[in-house]
Amino acid sequence: MATYVLLSNVTDEGAKTLKDKPGRILEVNKEIEKLGAKVVSQYATLGPYDFVSIVEAPSNTVIARVSAELSSRGSVKIMTLAAVPVEDFIAGLK
Repeated sequence: MATYVLLSNVTDEGAKTLKDKPGRILEVNKEIEKLGAKVVSQYATLGPYDFVSIVEAPSNTVIARVSAELSSRGSVKIMTLAAVPVEDFIAGLK
């Protein structure tokens, strides 16, 4: 499984949903699993992004589907980054 970093910002609509139903975040994580990926860890953050999620998925295609599906709802904007373990990165340089 490949690792991805999802940097998320909630929209005004998403902020309202979180205020009314904070547990929605965990429901979305279950929906991500149904799409073929898995949330490994997740953080609410201060700064330019509201949430940082570390997600595993079997392919770029699967994570692209996850990002597209979540973004299409209008409650969040996501930047998705592929993450390479440092050990693999170093090995690739040799």
